[in-house]
Amino acid sequence: MQITDTVLMIRPVHFRMNEETAVNNYFQEDLDLRNSEINKRAQDEFDGLVARLREEGVTVVVADDRAEADTPDSIFPNNWISFHEKGTVVLYPMYAENRRRERREDLLDLLEEQGFDITEVIDYTGAEADGLFLEGTGSILMDREHQKAYCALSARADEELFIEFCEDFEVSPVLFTAFQSVDGKRLPIYHTNVMMCLAETFAVICLDAIDDRQERKQVTDHLRQDGKEIIAITEAQMHRFAGNMLQLLGRGGQRLLVMSQAARDSLTPAQVAAIEKTSRIVSSPLDTIESCGGGSARCMLAEVFLPRVQM
Repeated sequence: MQITDTVLMIRPVHFRMNEETAVNNYFQEDLDLRNSEINKRAQDEFDGLVARLREEGVTVVVADDRAEADTPDSIFPNNWISFHEKGTVVLYPMYAENRRRERREDLLDLLEEQGFDITEVIDYTGAEADGLFLEGTGSILMDREHQKAYCALSARADEELFIEFCEDFEVSPVLFTAFQSVDGKRLPIYHTNVMMCLAETFAVICLDAIDDRQERKQVTDHLRQDGKEIIAITEAQMHRFAGNMLQLLGRGGQRLLVMSQAARDSLTPAQVAAIEKTSRIVSSPLDTIESCGGGSARCMLAEVFLPRVQM
């Protein structure tokens, strides 16, 4: 299946602007607020999104962050872990040293207590010692139906590691580079999932970010070959996190497209109509999380594809 009805989310306790990730996450902004106030606002936004998802019938497994770990980006678990259909869990190498402290075995115990079956753990974190990184479903967008994986290369997405992942999961790699304008320069976008969302029958993508024409054509060719409608967004919309969306299954098999309120407000009527042909838009305000964290709704959601234990 391309989409799931279950996600893992981590409620923050020390959310703030992470100085270690700000060096190449150009979406981050420094708010003139005390860290305690920033964290309180982020918790309220987190709780609001959890409530919205549960209203729509999505199963949300919530774990609290650990105060002693001092992990400002723990609210974005999809970067260090992913959960797959055959009972496989993958651990990923992280660029920022303080993000490596987010990894925790007790989350596997929590999912097993919820009835999920974990049979194997694939660990790529040893690559950190060599200065190589691949940040989970931030870096990798999986088309499970067509056995492909899309990746925009950056300091947080190493080509060789991505190819190794594709070989391990027997999927075809679709590689490209994506850029954004920062102070008059074209600099790499830190994660694929801020400029591209891959759903069952469509893709929301900032094609303007793919400067190389041949690479842009390669990406669009793959999407069209697989029957995806391309919903193109502008770079300005991307900076409102219109690329950072995730399709989930809601109550009764309803397809949902989850995004922030800022992303929803940035969409044109034509883009909304294209999405709503197959999916209900579910949005929630995430302004503090977006400003300080440089990530949005999709980054907060670690999809759970693990099988249930057979009784």
